[in-house]
Amino acid sequence: MTLLFDIGFILAATAAIWKGSDWLEAASERLAAYYGLPDVVQGAIIVAVGSSFPELAVVVVAAIGGSMPLGVGAIVGSAIFNVLVIPAVAGIATDEDVDSNRTLVYKEAQFYMLAVSVLLITFALAVIYYPGPATLSGIVTRPLAAIPLALYGLYIFIQYQDTTDYESNPDEAEGIDARRQWLFLLSGLVVILLAVERLVHSVEEIGLAFGVDEFLLGVTILAAATSLPDTLVSVRAARNGRGVASLANVLGSNTFDLLVAIPVGVLIVGTWTVDFAMAVPMFGVLTGATILLFTALRTDLALSTLESYALLATYLVFVVWVVAETASIITGILPS
Repeated sequence: MTLLFDIGFILAATAAIWKGSDWLEAASERLAAYYGLPDVVQGAIIVAVGSSFPELAVVVVAAIGGSMPLGVGAIVGSAIFNVLVIPAVAGIATDEDVDSNRTLVYKEAQFYMLAVSVLLITFALAVIYYPGPATLSGIVTRPLAAIPLALYGLYIFIQYQDTTDYESNPDEAEGIDARRQWLFLLSGLVVILLAVERLVHSVEEIGLAFGVDEFLLGVTILAAATSLPDTLVSVRAARNGRGVASLANVLGSNTFDLLVAIPVGVLIVGTWTVDFAMAVPMFGVLTGATILLFTALRTDLALSTLESYALLATYLVFVVWVVAETASIITGILPS
């Protein structure tokens, strides 16, 4: 009976996260129009940070509750979900191809690849300079967490440069009440925080009941639940003919998750012991998924329906792999 309650809480919390994120994202879009930001910056910074708040909240709640691996797993799993599923669903839900452009491919996608590399290097530095109790484990300290945060500062600076070169349309800001939109945004944040706290608790209970590793639970259940807002935002943008904003949201959201959400968790708890043997395979999957998306976006600078189905099929293979590892059907890739 307790298990049924936990599953019910997960569904209810996911619905609450969706509603809170809807307020947050709608307000973010209107504020971006009000302040005259270009589509790429709007998708990669304003909307991406807004739709990434559930992942950040998961890390904060998990860190405070002493379950940092659950939060990190949610971030990595969400990043894989975002790269493979969200563009795929956006491409399948639209009649036309989802448009890309050179700025998206050569700036956003490549900077995101840099974000993946820097976070993995940060973990490697922890293993080298602050070795943990287990083989190939390391302690990520606050000074190490500052490395990816500094890179995100560079990312914001680059986006700021793009904004200064952009000429906005004053008509887009007409009829927007900035104070009302800020109120909606803050209300969305509060709803998400409350829902995420319940979501994390219920997932932890299910993990204890079945003896499933926290990291793997984060990669699957929490990742899918917290990525729902990103999915809805990107699909809506794609169906409105704003393919660049749709795809920029995915890449910007992942950049924020990796460079900000995980380091913030470390700043809260002080130190976190990373299992490098667990992290490397997952980041390998994330890197491969990103290369696949990068290739799809570069061909004709658009994401076709066939390419969308290929991305979705790749994610299904990933889920099967994780479930098989968890059930010990296959071994030798992830540590037991």
